[in-house]
Amino acid sequence: MRFSTLIPLLLAAGVANAQRNNGRQNNGGNNNGGNNNNGGNNNNGGNNNGGNNNNNNNNNNNQLCLNPDNVQDASKTNGLAGTEEAGQAASVTDNANFINFCQGKTKTNGLQVKEGSCNGIVYGDIPSVNNMISTVFVNPKNGDTVQPNQAITFAVKSTNLEAGSFTNPDTTYYAAPQALKGGKIVGHTHITVQDLNGDINTENPPDPQTFAFFKGINTAANGQGQLTAALADGLPAGVYRACTLTSSSNHAPVIMPVAQRGGQDDCVRFTVGGNGGGNNNGGNNNGQNNGGNNNGQNNGGNNNGQNNGGNNNGQNNGQNKGQNGGQGQGGQGGQGGFGGRRGRGRGRGRFSRRHYIA
Repeated sequence: MRFSTLIPLLLAAGVANAQRNNGRQNNGGNNNGGNNNNGGNNNNGGNNNGGNNNNNNNNNNNQLCLNPDNVQDASKTNGLAGTEEAGQAASVTDNANFINFCQGKTKTNGLQVKEGSCNGIVYGDIPSVNNMISTVFVNPKNGDTVQPNQAITFAVKSTNLEAGSFTNPDTTYYAAPQALKGGKIVGHTHITVQDLNGDINTENPPDPQTFAFFKGINTAANGQGQLTAALADGLPAGVYRACTLTSSSNHAPVIMPVAQRGGQDDCVRFTVGGNGGGNNNGGNNNGQNNGGNNNGQNNGGNNNGQNNGGNNNGQNNGQNKGQNGGQGQGGQGGQGGFGGRRGRGRGRGRFSRRHYIA
């Protein structure tokens, strides 16, 4: 190869190498620049995610955080600021809506805890005074007398109750707040019946753990606006109190907006059977009512006849038939079965059990 030819070839090779080196440097710069840009994107991504997290917190995705906007300042004071009435108690206070009130206690946690528990769920939505609940019994009416051991349909009317909503009482008891629909409380009611032991005017509160009948009415009102519960077997002879227990969907008692109001529930007292049951001190009671004609146990019908000119009037004399003579009840034997105490052995095994849980 001639020298003249070799020189140009060497020069061309040098230029090519220089271009390759510059290419590497440029690529390196581009790569680094790209990385830097990507790094910027990563930073932006982080900021965006942070913003999303904040939004999620606002949407209760972080449920362990109390939104400051939900703090109620009234809970920070005890209410004793010089304007209270004499005898008013100081309120318990908390700066964070009592969110940790149940710490260290047995939680309700959706269960019916017979030993007692602590529930941390808020009360929820409270209606206006124009949507407060009121209830009245349609059947039986107060003072009614019904036949023993025959079907009874308990019927009530309620205003401002969006009835027919109930949750699982075994796993969601008190587990969610009260809610409104169209301004009215969403929930249901119950019928509970207790034996008054033969005395319609008893001054002894009945045991709340004992009831003759209990049923949750988990349906909406019928065409007459009534909520009903049927007891197919009826009740044994005696004197009873029937009450409603109105609740929100999760079975908590309904919460009203003001203290001064009418009651949201109703109770009636009624008699099953004309005699009010029982055979306690029949002769003595008849003796009291008949001014010393103490033969009621043997001649109940005759005694009634003597006092009423032959008109057998059970309402005035306790028992209006000879075969029932001597079964007048307690201190009010002249009230046709409203006095005294009925025999506790009759039919109690069947009716002492809880028929319904909800």
